[in-house]
Amino acid sequence: MRIAILNKDRCQPRRCSHECEKYCPRVRTGDETIIFGDDGKPLISEELCVGCGICVHKCPFGAIMIIGLPEALTEPTHRYGPNGFALYGLPVPQVGRVTGILGPNGIGKSTAVQILSGNLIPNFSHQSGNWEKVLEYYSGTALYDYFSDVVDGNIKVSQKPQYVDLIPKAFKGKTSELLDKTDERGKLAEIIERLNLSHVLDRRIAELSGGELQRVAIAACAAKDADFYFFDEISPYLDIYQRINSAQMIQEIAEDKAVLVVEHDLAILDMLADVVHVAYGEPGGYGVVTHPKGVRIAINQYLKGYLPEENVRIRPENIKFEVHPPRQDAEIDTLVDYDAFSKRYGEAFSLSTEDGSLKEGEVLGIVGPNGIGKSTFVKILAGEVEPDEGTLDLDIKIAYKPQYIKADNPVPVQYFLRSISRKFDSSYYQSEIARPLQLERLYDNLLTELSGGELQRVAIAACLCQDADMYILDEPSAHLDVEQRSMTTKVIKRFAENSSKTAMVVDHDIYMIDMLSQRLIVFEGEPAVYGKAHRPTGMQEGMNKFLANLDITFRRDEDTSRPRVNKLHSRLDREQKAKGEYYYHNVVEE
Repeated sequence: MRIAILNKDRCQPRRCSHECEKYCPRVRTGDETIIFGDDGKPLISEELCVGCGICVHKCPFGAIMIIGLPEALTEPTHRYGPNGFALYGLPVPQVGRVTGILGPNGIGKSTAVQILSGNLIPNFSHQSGNWEKVLEYYSGTALYDYFSDVVDGNIKVSQKPQYVDLIPKAFKGKTSELLDKTDERGKLAEIIERLNLSHVLDRRIAELSGGELQRVAIAACAAKDADFYFFDEISPYLDIYQRINSAQMIQEIAEDKAVLVVEHDLAILDMLADVVHVAYGEPGGYGVVTHPKGVRIAINQYLKGYLPEENVRIRPENIKFEVHPPRQDAEIDTLVDYDAFSKRYGEAFSLSTEDGSLKEGEVLGIVGPNGIGKSTFVKILAGEVEPDEGTLDLDIKIAYKPQYIKADNPVPVQYFLRSISRKFDSSYYQSEIARPLQLERLYDNLLTELSGGELQRVAIAACLCQDADMYILDEPSAHLDVEQRSMTTKVIKRFAENSSKTAMVVDHDIYMIDMLSQRLIVFEGEPAVYGKAHRPTGMQEGMNKFLANLDITFRRDEDTSRPRVNKLHSRLDREQKAKGEYYYHNVVEE
């Protein structure tokens, strides 16, 4: 069985010669495999299509996908018209549990939530949906009772959007005005205290940082009195402290409510969810939501790329985690040494640092809470900010990708990247950066039209294609799904090793830091008051210091070697803390 997908936004029949129809072998034999609709765009008959793929390769705009489906898939739960995206299966919300969805972007998670919210009626590939057919289809399943309540109007939904940076465009007032409208459970004051939002209540929404906007969005969703809560990515812009704090609050909501969470930070998903649905398929083409699985089983199967129960391989390669062997620093050339320095911003904030050295060809991870001076530190290294005490004369060129990315210039992606550096046209950058970051399909898109994840990948490529000695990337994981984070990790790591360039990565995703870094710079202090940057250390020493501040311990999963958070006060947690081993205690799983 196969489906044909047409991306109508990319299809431009007035600018092509109808190559899809012209080269189709079935059309040449007289069949109407491809015809053109009233809008001038092609309609592809999935019954007549033989799956040769010629139209896919001949389309000058890359607007067509012909996808062979697993044999077990029959009727889609919902389809957006002929040659439109198809969704198979739905997650099952359960009262008293946090249900997670793990899958790439563009796989139908938002469609599933719209259906569960009652805003979209499943049409089972017909022209329109009908609730009677939906109830008949799900008769005898857990979803029958749920949809019965939806039809009767007994389900109220509270939803946190994925892209919180769009909130200022929808609301112009003060933070307190926005949150007061959501206080339906009478717990807003407690939530504001939990999420440390008291200091932003009198500020306008447009003045908030990304991390503050994220916490305001979580608070607004949690404050409503609903039956079904949906949190779409709680981790972007939040540090690991704030992520864990938010996850614990969401778990408390799930004690008597149904909660559904989409999250790409696997350490947080592992800690937060009770069960996980794996979503797989072809982004923009079709998506399949599996039956619920245990959290550890679901994440491990997803990382391995194979789902045994469904007998489906969803990825050709495993996502691997490796135990870092100790580096012999004496054998690695030093790029630059830097002295201790400090910076003060009036009476509000001060930063002090220890001296250190940066090695050629290494990736250096930078970890610590938000508001602790990490961005100030890298800006001083880059020469954009002068220190108050200590002198820095690094005499190296630095390329910098900031944490918050804005696309104000409506130019095509390819034009923008070429204007950054002509190196981007070379075969090396195309094969080692553009292709792994999946940029080819974005070349003709305008920067202002990109989603958060697409803009992030373009910004990473723009940083790496510059001619520099050191590359600093601030939170490159934001808005990327698990596969994209894994691929971005490989791109940065290979680039540093192959070109003997130094890379610094500031990020709060423990998995990404673990896969990427050879050494760490750990920041400590009190957010928004003072920060201290320690000198670069080995992963074991650095992560022990970092996790001790968090009061959490990690172990490696015996099956995939991925980091896993030990349950607070569990046997392993107590044993590792007693030994001072917060980072990767290699023991058998509990």
